[in-house]
Amino acid sequence: MRPMDQALPLLIQALMEPRRYPGGVAEVELVQTHISWVLLAGDFAYKIKKPVKLHFLDFSTLERRRACCDDELRLNRRFAPDIYLDVVGIFNTPQDPQFEGPGAPLEYAVRMRRFDESGRLDHVCARGELRSEHLSDLAETLVAFHAAAAIAPPSSRFGTPNEIMTQAMDNFSDLLSLLPDAGVRARLGVLRAWSGARFAELASLMEARKRNGHVRECHGDLHMANLVLMNQRVRMFDCIEFSEDLRWIDVAGEIAFTYVDLLAHVQPGLANWFVDEVLSRSGDYESARLLRFYAVYRALVRAKVAAIRDGQMHAGYGETEAFIGLAERIAAPPPARLVITHGLSGCGKTMATNRLLKSDAHASTLRLRSDVERKRLFGLGLTENSGSVTGGGIYTRSAQVRTYTHLRNLAEKLLQAGWSVIVDATFLKRVDRDVFRAMARDSSVEYFILAPQATHAQLRERMLVRQTLGRDASEATVEVLAQQMQTIELLEVDERRVVLVVSDSNGRC
Repeated sequence: MRPMDQALPLLIQALMEPRRYPGGVAEVELVQTHISWVLLAGDFAYKIKKPVKLHFLDFSTLERRRACCDDELRLNRRFAPDIYLDVVGIFNTPQDPQFEGPGAPLEYAVRMRRFDESGRLDHVCARGELRSEHLSDLAETLVAFHAAAAIAPPSSRFGTPNEIMTQAMDNFSDLLSLLPDAGVRARLGVLRAWSGARFAELASLMEARKRNGHVRECHGDLHMANLVLMNQRVRMFDCIEFSEDLRWIDVAGEIAFTYVDLLAHVQPGLANWFVDEVLSRSGDYESARLLRFYAVYRALVRAKVAAIRDGQMHAGYGETEAFIGLAERIAAPPPARLVITHGLSGCGKTMATNRLLKSDAHASTLRLRSDVERKRLFGLGLTENSGSVTGGGIYTRSAQVRTYTHLRNLAEKLLQAGWSVIVDATFLKRVDRDVFRAMARDSSVEYFILAPQATHAQLRERMLVRQTLGRDASEATVEVLAQQMQTIELLEVDERRVVLVVSDSNGRC
């Protein structure tokens, strides 16, 4: 048994004794935050809320703490019912607490099933083991969660432009009051002006998204320390239960949490991959227009938390300035560019664009896949088979024109929002390529063509493997490949001048 910490309340001191827990607990470990005590005992964790009242939460009464425990259980069971088990009462006296007993409880705890802390994504990332596959899995989970989450009532304050801007400006005020350095304060002034200008451009979109159901009861704190890898699946936990304003947000603001945290962990390629995977699955490319505004806000909230901690420790403001620098980089992305692909089905276009996405050091590129967007246009799921014959169904020439027009419109909007765009499609016809080249010129962005090569044997083998696995949006078959080989219009001299070469780690193109 560990010696008692006299700074702890009697109840927490007593709960450090293993004998008080069911199941033969050998040791109890205490983890503290500024708002809770978490007691790790055997297979379970017991989270007790501290009796505090802050400007953003109120745990000052037993009734309030029980209500927040109930909310925490309800909200987290949406995505982690096997982790969040129940709310338990603590009975008897602070000196001799029991988990069963007569009378009313003297305190409440959320009881959770423990998991291996080494699986937390911040720890996985620190070990260099975080992979794009993990973030693809998270994206799939997050999109499904958002689709099922409750929609904010139209008459509520949640997600209104005024509420969003008030939170952002209040954060600037808090930061300015914490930071004495005139140079840092001047940098904040520039970011504040940038946020104001972006808000003026985006307010009507924010309002429209509220009307259209994009403001939902989200997680509210989706950084990597609140994500855990369990059985090779990424799981969310520990959402915001104590503040409706922090939880009922635009889903774009939720995406920004993880995006910023990946950037803070110096993983721009994975940050880029995560956002692209989320938007590819949801089709909510409109949210890309808002993402930088929200990401700057999230980075500056992190800066504020760091400033409070730096001030308390009298250790300078290095971490604070690092987050301010991150906000500055997010607010000033490099010039956008447009990249289209060209080549037969199976030549390696998607693999090449995968590498392009992961190599973006600025995390400012999005990809549009014709196979995915075609399915979406025709109301089909990502891997759902359309039953189309070669050249028919959703693959007629008219369907092709509709798909390319949709891709062009999406790409133009993303370029206007400052994102570089990759359009992953066969682009067999010169006329289709020229449309996108003209759009790049009109948008004043650089234009490139990515044209991977493969042998006929490789193409045929990839078609057969893809058909067998059935996990890809593409429905190309060896028959489709044969047709493409008859109709492809090869790149001409002027097009070959803008061919982009992307190599993998082994130097292969």
